[in-house]
Amino acid sequence: MKHLPPRHEAVIKGQKLAYRLAHGDGPTLVLINGAGGPMEGWFRLFPDITQAGTVFAYDRPGVGGSSPPVSPQTGVQVVETLRDLLKAAGLAPPYLLVAHSFGGLHANLFARQHPEEVAGLVLIEPTTPEDVTTLKPLQSGAQRWVNRLLNRLSPSNPDGEVAHELETVRQLAAAAPFPDVPLAVIVGGKAPKDWQARPEAQTLRRQHLEALSRLSPQGSLILAARSGHFPQISEPAAVLEAIATLAARLATNRSGEQRPA
Repeated sequence: MKHLPPRHEAVIKGQKLAYRLAHGDGPTLVLINGAGGPMEGWFRLFPDITQAGTVFAYDRPGVGGSSPPVSPQTGVQVVETLRDLLKAAGLAPPYLLVAHSFGGLHANLFARQHPEEVAGLVLIEPTTPEDVTTLKPLQSGAQRWVNRLLNRLSPSNPDGEVAHELETVRQLAAAAPFPDVPLAVIVGGKAPKDWQARPEAQTLRRQHLEALSRLSPQGSLILAARSGHFPQISEPAAVLEAIATLAARLATNRSGEQRPA
């Protein structure tokens, strides 16, 4: 992890948040972790990712170097805290949002609520609203046993984002339509074992991801063939390529907008 950029801290509405920032030439890339994942989980993308632009990564409340949440972490709360933190870090929109797993819900909501602040999205094995509402009843016995064990060993915070996932899904349903922006959805090609996820759940999950990629007319589905749920670790080159492609596309679009008539 020696290539990770320096760590900083900021206090946003009484909440201490840790973040890392590396300046580059290009759009501001905002890395949004999965649930419980610290920002160091992006380490395999560094230092190459800085070639695509300025890179910002942070720990949401209760994760890594950030203090526990001081209020219920619904999607709306997460998005507004992130926007305040980006402002405190001196980073102006529009942003290229790069989100993994549960962070995909937050990126999805960010884009719907503040489309003028989002230039594009790269969603890596993202959670979809339909995953939250339909997949849990299809969990295998092994999944349920593991979840019960984890909850005993590390009880979830009642203010945490997972505890409020259904409210986040409701907020997404009430938000504006997804904007017409570049969108890349990266899907791991290695299916989990049947004991890890039932076949019918795997089929539904793939359908949800395909539908997510179609939310924007500029959307695409990218297969990371050698990866499971963490392509940013198992296939960083594929993730970097998707980010670089969108960043270059955004740079071209900006040049066209600035060219005199």
